[in-house]
Amino acid sequence: MFKRLLLLLLVSLIPYASAEELRTGLVLSGGGARGLAHIGVLKQLEEMNIPIHAIAGTSMGAVIGGLYAAGYNADEIEKIALELDWQTILSDTPLREDIPFRRKQDDRDFLVKQRLSFDRGRLNLPLGLLQGQNLGLALEALLVHTNDIDNFDHLPIPFRAVATDIATGEAVVFDHGHLPLAIRASIALPGFFAPVNVDGRMLVDGVLVKNVPVDIARSMGVDRVIVVDSGTPLKSTEQLTSIIDIMDQTTSLLTRTNTQEQLDTLGPNDLLLQPALGAMGFSSFDQTAMAIRAGAASLSASPQARTFSERYLRTEPGGNLARTRPLRQPVIDAIEVENSGKVSDKVVRSMLRQPLGEPLNLERLEEDMGTIYGTDYFSRVSYEIVHGDESNTLLVRTSGRETGTDYLRLGLNLVDDFKGGSQFNIGASFRVNGVNPLGAEWLTRLQVGENQVFYSEFYQPLDFGSRYFIAPFIDAQSNNVEVIVDNDPIVDYRQTRYGTGFNLGRQIANNGEVRFGLSRYKGESRVRVGDPELPSLSFEEAFYTLQVDRDTLDNVNFPRSGDEARAVWRQSEPDLGADERYEQVELRANKAFSSGANSFQLGAFLGRTDGDVGVAQSSFLLGGPGQFSGFRQNGLAGQNYNLGRVVYYRRLNPGNYVPVGIPVYLGASFEYGRVYNKEESGFDTGYITAGSLLLGLDTFLGPLFFGLGANEEGERALYMKLGQTF
Repeated sequence: MFKRLLLLLLVSLIPYASAEELRTGLVLSGGGARGLAHIGVLKQLEEMNIPIHAIAGTSMGAVIGGLYAAGYNADEIEKIALELDWQTILSDTPLREDIPFRRKQDDRDFLVKQRLSFDRGRLNLPLGLLQGQNLGLALEALLVHTNDIDNFDHLPIPFRAVATDIATGEAVVFDHGHLPLAIRASIALPGFFAPVNVDGRMLVDGVLVKNVPVDIARSMGVDRVIVVDSGTPLKSTEQLTSIIDIMDQTTSLLTRTNTQEQLDTLGPNDLLLQPALGAMGFSSFDQTAMAIRAGAASLSASPQARTFSERYLRTEPGGNLARTRPLRQPVIDAIEVENSGKVSDKVVRSMLRQPLGEPLNLERLEEDMGTIYGTDYFSRVSYEIVHGDESNTLLVRTSGRETGTDYLRLGLNLVDDFKGGSQFNIGASFRVNGVNPLGAEWLTRLQVGENQVFYSEFYQPLDFGSRYFIAPFIDAQSNNVEVIVDNDPIVDYRQTRYGTGFNLGRQIANNGEVRFGLSRYKGESRVRVGDPELPSLSFEEAFYTLQVDRDTLDNVNFPRSGDEARAVWRQSEPDLGADERYEQVELRANKAFSSGANSFQLGAFLGRTDGDVGVAQSSFLLGGPGQFSGFRQNGLAGQNYNLGRVVYYRRLNPGNYVPVGIPVYLGASFEYGRVYNKEESGFDTGYITAGSLLLGLDTFLGPLFFGLGANEEGERALYMKLGQTF
């Protein structure tokens, strides 16, 4: 009797002994935002105490799988996915507050967002819509603790990432190397992200060859696999309504065959999970929480899942998670730069603020990476911590732009008051970057239309940190100036001036600069509209100029935070060759803040002219939405003005998680101020109240506004304006 009971007990233990010997591999597919369902699967795996002995992932599966293999638990990865700024990650643009001040000013000159790149005079097109810079930096920050692990078998869980060699069509399986780079290559969706060069091979998203890398997981010595397929179902003709839909559909078609080939190899001991994600698209990162819930439900609802967890339900929950991560903030003893760009290594080194002998400051380092990338010299900026026997080195790598560092940027400004008062300006700027190792650049602007401009400046830093600079320039401009007497326009002059000069200045971090300059101009004001018997005016001017600028706005078109300010003092001095002495001062300040979808701007502006100088020579141009609404654009010319305003706008459509789409805003402005000349001229608006209602769109050509403006002087105007307004 005793022997029979002992035999029954041994037989009952056989399944558990077998389960203990079985090794389980986790296979995570691509799918963009749909791949965030993998997080829910991981959460449920932990809940059910199912151990994972190896992970193979492709694209988003490589991202989630790589983080898990590197020691993050499911709750930590969920927190990352829910809190990550996907709009920033899925763009190349650094946070505007991090980029150098000089690049911020490019936004104000010509507002078309896309630039054309030139290399030695030849136009080059990029290899992808995005370089993946911000995505790469996010991976570097999250996985900095793995920098001393070259063999992916030595991660807390052995890991493989799959990419595609776009030149040969072969699968490239990463089992060693720099983990963030391997993941970045695996997720480089062709057309969307530029390929990643690794060891001379041009790599793109692994979904093209192995969207569900079952065979890779089996090669890691596992006995069975849990496969999570989050692929996108095909859309109907009616559902294909945008370029994103077409890209999504193309990827789905390309991956169907290789996915099915891998799924056909699954056996009875394997588990296939296909989360119910419905019509969720690969860019629907606003549905992250739903995707995670769907992933968890797919495992918890599977009866077969119990065969993976049966033994482990007898242990304490969480027993599968006894994994540790090395410190993410090691002490940095040295900093090195590997630079293939045009500028000196010292220029890159000057932008790194990490103190030696102190723990790695990841937040500051990410800001510095944004500054370096924002110089426009590099296609990729990355970093790595190299661990030695007794020291840690911060290694920063910069890759020169393959498409060239000379940029052509176009601009368009159009204003129509629907009363025949149309104005337009078409402009272009061409910037030659990296003229010498200090980072000199030659900038030329050309504009034709209502306001004609030709400006060319050679900007030469005087030190590797670009703190001090000298900038000689030539300048020619022409615009209309309307002279008003007793509040009635009597003549419209065409003012033209041309000259040359130079500025000596200093950068103030990334937020501003101070310039002191000398310049000499010749000019004339000829009657354009009005009594032809009225005299024309010729003049010579020679200026001392002091200008201080500050700009911390997060967005130049529709800011939600930050501020901007400019103070300009200039004096035309006969000792330098001017006809007469006069002085002008202009102060401009704007503060932006927001709450939810609502944004506000508070602005204060002032201009003063002192001296015996003609109105046609020395007026500030005002008028238009936000600048005494109700008057036509530049319809007010005065030697002095005061203006205070409040601008409000609300975003009407949600944010996009890919770099396409047009944000739409509804807003209004309220203004109070005065424009006047010297007392004897008779022109003084007195203090007037003005305001406007606006519909704004942030297009790739710049901000487009439709508005209705009015003021208490009885002036009314409809506006359509393409180009910066506030």
